Amino acid sequence: MQKIDLNTKTILVTGGAGFIGSNLVKRLLAQTSASTIVSIDNMNDYYDVALKQFRLNEIAALAESRKADVGYHFVKADIADRDTIDKLFDSFRPQVVVNLAAQAGVRYSITNPDAYIQSNIIGFYNILEACRHHPVEHLVYASSSSVYGSNKKVPYSTDDKVDNPVSLYAATKKSNELLAHAYSKLYNIPSTGLRFFTVYGPAGRPDMAYFGFTDKLRKGETIQIFNYGNCKRDFTYVDDIVEGVVRIMQGAPEKRLGDDALPLPPYAVYNIGNNSPENLLDFVTILQQELLRAGVLPADYDFEAHKQLVPMQPGDVPVTYADTSALERDFGFKPSTSLRDGLRRFAEWYAEFYG
Repeated sequence: MQKIDLNTKTILVTGGAGFIGSNLVKRLLAQTSASTIVSIDNMNDYYDVALKQFRLNEIAALAESRKADVGYHFVKADIADRDTIDKLFDSFRPQVVVNLAAQAGVRYSITNPDAYIQSNIIGFYNILEACRHHPVEHLVYASSSSVYGSNKKVPYSTDDKVDNPVSLYAATKKSNELLAHAYSKLYNIPSTGLRFFTVYGPAGRPDMAYFGFTDKLRKGETIQIFNYGNCKRDFTYVDDIVEGVVRIMQGAPEKRLGDDALPLPPYAVYNIGNNSPENLLDFVTILQQELLRAGVLPADYDFEAHKQLVPMQPGDVPVTYADTSALERDFGFKPSTSLRDGLRRFAEWYAEFYG
């Protein structure tokens, strides 16, 4: 593994106003020195833009307090625009690139496939081409636990075959891994893909279950619990995800030659998950308790009247469960935030943000 010191580096984060991206930018601003952090996001309206602006405002305040030591630049643009990406790489010459820009969401991909091809396929291709023409020390990119599709074997290991996606979103993420592997092999670009497992936390994505449930309960609407509550998810708190990303950024796959004197692809893929799936009904119970505690909902709220058990949705899978042994072995890290701690922080943030 090639060790990379992030201090003094120019680091590009795509999707920098997104949930994971904004938390990563804040972490890099707070903990690197003499570095330059460049962030790009198209600020699309897939969900409330005010939430993205809130994240950017937090970043701007932190960047201002750190400006003597760390440079920060935000570019409002789309990674699917080739000219923009070429100019960005020409101007800043990033040494480490973290691609977190993507059209997210399984269900949205069923009705709006075009958004996924543009962002997840064409956008990622533009990033790969830029890394080819402006060599980087490490390209880290977001994949997803959804690539495991309907795999029956659990926990999911990066050694498993992932050839049966059950949504277009999953298919685009698997495509990212294949494209990155080809570019690693052909152009010797050190790249690492990260399969994230159900990320949650404060200022998260409103289309995720915990956030959507909270919105609906607050409005007195009924929440639908899929597969009659028999779903399990490996919920992973956003700070744990960011810790994993930062560690992996600092360890690029090594460039080596094979027996044929041609480069072996400097390529790796890791799961980042909690390694302990939670039943959806237990998750909803903890969320309810924390929403009461934070004052988001009144003490006499009738939860039973607002819950409905329904069948599985197209594109969904019954269980996600990460085998994180490779992450522990190579980077000495295992996510550890409990579901209650994570949902408590979310509920407290929600109470403050929505008043």
